[in-house]
Amino acid sequence: MKKVKNLIIGAGVSGLTFANYCGDNYLICEKENEVGGYCRTIQRSGYVWDYAGHFFHFKTEEFKNKFLSKMKKKDIIYNEKCTKILYKNRLIDFPFQTNIHQLDKEEFIDCLYDLFTKTEKKEYSNFLEMLYGKFGKSIVEKFLKPYNEKLYAVDLSKLDVNAMGRFFPYADKEAIIKNMKNKSVNSYNNTFFYPKKGAGSFIKILYDNLDKNKILLNTSINSIDLKNKTAILSDGNIIVYENLINTIPLNKFLELLGGYKKLINEMSYNKVLVFNLGFDKPSPLCKKEHWLYIPDKKDNYYRVGFYNNILKEEKLSMYIEIGFSKNDIINKRIIDKQFKLTLSNLEKDGIINKKTKLVDYMSIVMDPAYVHINTITLKKIEKLKEEFKLNNIYTIGRYGAWTYNSMEDSMISAKELAENLL
Repeated sequence: MKKVKNLIIGAGVSGLTFANYCGDNYLICEKENEVGGYCRTIQRSGYVWDYAGHFFHFKTEEFKNKFLSKMKKKDIIYNEKCTKILYKNRLIDFPFQTNIHQLDKEEFIDCLYDLFTKTEKKEYSNFLEMLYGKFGKSIVEKFLKPYNEKLYAVDLSKLDVNAMGRFFPYADKEAIIKNMKNKSVNSYNNTFFYPKKGAGSFIKILYDNLDKNKILLNTSINSIDLKNKTAILSDGNIIVYENLINTIPLNKFLELLGGYKKLINEMSYNKVLVFNLGFDKPSPLCKKEHWLYIPDKKDNYYRVGFYNNILKEEKLSMYIEIGFSKNDIINKRIIDKQFKLTLSNLEKDGIINKKTKLVDYMSIVMDPAYVHINTITLKKIEKLKEEFKLNNIYTIGRYGAWTYNSMEDSMISAKELAENLL
């Protein structure tokens, strides 16, 4: 039996950040054979692939300096974001709602007319109703509805009005009209930087600051006794903790505790199947784009990204994202089927052609991927988290807190919690 002040479940960005600021009395349990969670990098066959696309635009100087000060300038790539929408075999600037003037004349008139005749409300009951109220029928049904249905793999009326928070590119009529003459991109990530060796480079900086003897890889938590503040690990060891810091997905943590089946069933999210693909030559279509949004339901993927354009390299290196509902089973048969469909659609869309040879690829299943923010469920979760605090249990991070945020948001909250507990 071992005693520790802070028992941390999960060695993703939140768990590692917490350990960086909580003092030296901690123990991290990570079920995988390496740290990083979804923020891991694979280098294979000359390609750099993340578990999914991670691009950095820190808003706090502290975290920006924490990473950049420990990396050589030549190892960081700075980019002004170049993103497009593949819409009816054309590349339209993102976001769709501020670039409707790039559509064919008839579609442009439809969008503009609906934008000016839409019926707004003071309050909206769900995400889909908000979209119709703010942007009108044409903009919603040409892009916002089909794209987000592919992304979230859920009925959009089940999502909270502010399901995407600051990450949703809102625009009023004035901004949309102005953008027709003077293009401006006003989003939280207009510019970003990216390590040449992948997002895992930043994880390594957090990891290198820690005592490796206090990080147990290939080790999960089998059970937790809240009353006696003990946890039994998968290797049979018993840990007595003062504070329990959870960073694994909240639904999986609640399964571990037991007794929360109703809430777990209520919690909504999607899964994402990611393909990382490496080809022998550049894309014939996408020479500079960093990623594309794909609203067409005939395509199985909702977004495709180009590592080679981000890293300013020649050979096509991509990530593909395909959304599934929380109840979908993603087994080998499904993965193989989606892989064949992906290659077929990439050729149909002109992103590759028959001369483009696939060199290497891999697949990743993110489960969960995007948390679905629902007001009623969120209130129950917030109440539960307050109850947890009374027992020195803290559940943090994008998945631990069950929220929609950036990696930096997760790091900030992990740092604040660590300092408060000190």
